[in-house]
Order: sequence, then C-alpha cells, then structure tokens
Amino acid sequence: MDILIGVVAFFAGGLITWFIIVKALNSRARKIVRDAEAEAEIIKKDKILQAKDKFLELKAEHEKEINNRNAKMLNLENKLKQKETAFSQRMEEYQRKKKEVDTIRENLSTQLELVEKKSEDLDKMLKQQISQLESVSGISADEAKDMLMESLKAEAKTEAMSYINDIMDEAKINANKEAKRIVLNTVQRVATETAVENAVTIFHIDSDEIKGRIIGREGRNIRALEAATGVEIIVDDTPEAIVLSAFDPMRREIARLALHQLVTDGRIHPARIEEVVNKVKKQVEEEVIETGKRTAIDLGVHGLHPELIKLVGKMRYRSSYGQNLLQHSRETANLCAIMASELGLNTKRAKRAGLLHDIGKVSDEDPELPHAILGMKLAEKYKEKPDICNAIGAHHDEVEMTTMIAPIIQVCDAISGARPGARREIVEAYIKRLKDLENLALNYPGVLKTYAIQAGRELRVIVGSEKVSDKEAEELSFDIAKKIQTEMTYPGQVKITVIRETRAINYAK
Repeated sequence: MDILIGVVAFFAGGLITWFIIVKALNSRARKIVRDAEAEAEIIKKDKILQAKDKFLELKAEHEKEINNRNAKMLNLENKLKQKETAFSQRMEEYQRKKKEVDTIRENLSTQLELVEKKSEDLDKMLKQQISQLESVSGISADEAKDMLMESLKAEAKTEAMSYINDIMDEAKINANKEAKRIVLNTVQRVATETAVENAVTIFHIDSDEIKGRIIGREGRNIRALEAATGVEIIVDDTPEAIVLSAFDPMRREIARLALHQLVTDGRIHPARIEEVVNKVKKQVEEEVIETGKRTAIDLGVHGLHPELIKLVGKMRYRSSYGQNLLQHSRETANLCAIMASELGLNTKRAKRAGLLHDIGKVSDEDPELPHAILGMKLAEKYKEKPDICNAIGAHHDEVEMTTMIAPIIQVCDAISGARPGARREIVEAYIKRLKDLENLALNYPGVLKTYAIQAGRELRVIVGSEKVSDKEAEELSFDIAKKIQTEMTYPGQVKITVIRETRAINYAK
C-alpha cells in the first residue's frame, strides 16, 4: 500500500513539475516574441529613416545637377546673344561697305568708258601719224620695227659679250687668289717636323764588356740574333754603342728591344735570343695596334675597322721617300680637314680619307698593284664609304675623281711631301731595291724568310729543312744569284747565303 501511494505521489509530482515547466516555457516564448517584435519595429524605423536620408541626399544632388545645367544653359544663352549682337553689327558693317563698293564700281565704270573713248581717239591719231611717217620714210612700220630690233640685238650682244669677258677675267683672278689663300692658310696652320729617318739605329750600352757577350762564342749569339731579326748587327770600335742596320724600321725596332731585354736580363744565348725575339715581335704587334688607336683618337677619326687601325699603326715603321709615313698621313689628314673647312665640305670625311690615303704602302697584299689602288681595295674591303675609297684611289690619278674630297687629298698629299727636306728620292729607291731583292728570293718553294743585309750586298735566305735538302740549297743559291743578275740592277755584287737548319725537339715529361 505504501508502495502504491509512493508511485502515485511520484507521478503526481512529475505532472505538477511538467505543468510548471510548460508554463515557464510559454512565458519565455511570449517574451522572446515581444522582444523580436520590438526589435523589428526599431529596425523598421531605422530603415525608414535611412531611406528618407538617402532620398533627401539624392534629391539634393539632383537639384544641384539641375542648377548646374541651368547655369550652363544660361551661360550659353548669354554667349549666343553676344554672338548674335556681334553678327548683327558685322552685317550692318557689311551692308555699309557694300554700298561704298557699289558706288566705287559705278564711278570706275564711268571712268573706264571715258578711258576707252580716249584710247580709241589715241589709236586713230597713232595710225594717222604712222601713215604719215611711212609716206615720208618710204618704209613700212613692220620693216622699221625689224630694223630697230636687229640694231638693239647687235648692240645688246656686244655689250653682253664684253660683260661676260669682264666677269670671266674677274672670276679667274678671284679664283686664283682664293685658291692661293686657302693653300697658304692650310700650310701655315699645320707645322710639322720634316726630319728624315736613317737606315740605322744606335743601341747604347753601359760598357764595352757587353759587346763580347752579345757576340758570343765564335759569334754564335750575333748570328742567332741576325737570323731571328733580319737585322745586320755591327759591333766595332765605337765606344759604348752597337749599330743596328736594316732598311725596315720595324725590324730595327724589334732588334733594339730584343737587345735591350737580353742585356738587361744578362742571359744571352741562341735559345734565349729566339725566345726574346718572338716575345718582342708580339709586343711590337700590340704596340702597332695601340699606335693606330691612339692616332685615330688624336685625329677624331672614329669607327675604323680593326684591320685599318692595324695598318695605320704600321705606318709608324714605314717611310715614304725617307719621310715617316705615319707623320705624313697625320699631316695630310690635318691639312685636308683645314682645306675642307675653308671650302665648306665635310671635314671629318676629308680627315678620314687623308689618314687612310697611303694604307696601300704598308699592306702585304698584292704588292704588284699601285699603292693607291691597293689602298682603295682595302678601304672597300673594310666597308669604308664610297667617297673615301675614291679619294684614296684617285690621289695619284690611277682612277677618276668622282667626289670633291678626292682633289683635296691629292693636293694635301703633295703639300706634305713638298716641304723642304721632307723626302729623299734616293732613300726610297734604295729601300725599294732591297724589298724587291727579298721578294725575289721569297717566291721560291721552300723559302721561309729572306733578309737583305749589308746595305743590299748580302741576301740571307732561310729555308725549311724538311722541304729543301743540302743539294737543293746549293742549287737554290745558284738560281737566286742568276735571277738577280738577269732581273735586277745593283751596284757591286750580292752575296746569297742559303741557311738550312735542322732541329730535333723532344720533351721530357
């Protein structure tokens, strides 16, 4: 019984609790709904206010835009009214001027009629006078006109010929004066030394003891040095000096520098001599390029091909009739620039052509061609301008001059060479004979190098041991001697020495 009462009480308490919870949940739900309705009302009011503000803002912008448009329209209306007023004034002015023009036109018409009438009266009077003159003179008016014209033509022709002759004479006088002025100004503005180079170089030494070391045992050092450089080395009683003799200035310079290095180093023997000479040759080649670059920079000649720069540098070691070729070319370039400036031509082109005009003298290509033609071909090969090439080729009249620069190059070349003491014909002929002597022997097969020494009294021919035997070397010496006798003119006798050297080289590793 107690258990039943407990169960009933439990269920009764749970039911009461459930009612209480349901009531509380309903109360809370109603509160949430009220709060949501209140919040929704607030949001609604905010949105309405925002919409009103946006509307007012848009309305203000619209009104502002309308006001701006109205202002622009008003401004345009004012401008249009001003233009209409100005147009009305111009129309009035036009109408007034038109009336004035019409009045002037009527007056002119009246005056024109009077002039035509008077002209007709004058024509009648002129015809009457002409008829009277014809009856008096016995010739017609056309015949008199022809006679007058012929007389005037003859008189005008005589005066014209006299005037033309006067002008021609004056032009010749002025042209001669102007040409002399330009040449004199050009010569006066370019002053250079005209010292002539010799065929020998003096190598100074500190003491005569070094001479013995340079000569070497049984002369082997001096022979090796002469064979390597192609320069005759004269060791005599001259105190503290050794003479280097060769017609080629580059060979003399190589021999001088090699001797300087050997004497400074102290090791002088054939192997060391060959090593130093080869090293010095490379140094001189680099110096040639540097000289060419420096010359081009000094003269303001830019954009030269590297091979042309090398040829310009080689001019330092060449001479033209005893005159240093680089000095001559620099002088010619400066002369050309001044003369071109006086004549109103391109000074840079003239200076460029003046510098390059003798490059054919230092080139080893095709020695049979005249140096001007060879120089022109080299310039064309290395993409120089046509007017530069023509000026180079025409400066000795081998080709026709087609540009204004060409005669300037010819004249300035002659001016540079014509300075007192600048050139010696005998020296140039001597050097040409020695070059011909070397080239004659160099054409034989197996010949590696040729050197003309002893002022052309001895020709040393170096041959390859693998190409020429001992017997062939003797025959080669005989053949060269015969060819020199038949083809060349020379004083005294020429000694031909053929050198055949065999070397066996191995390396220990």
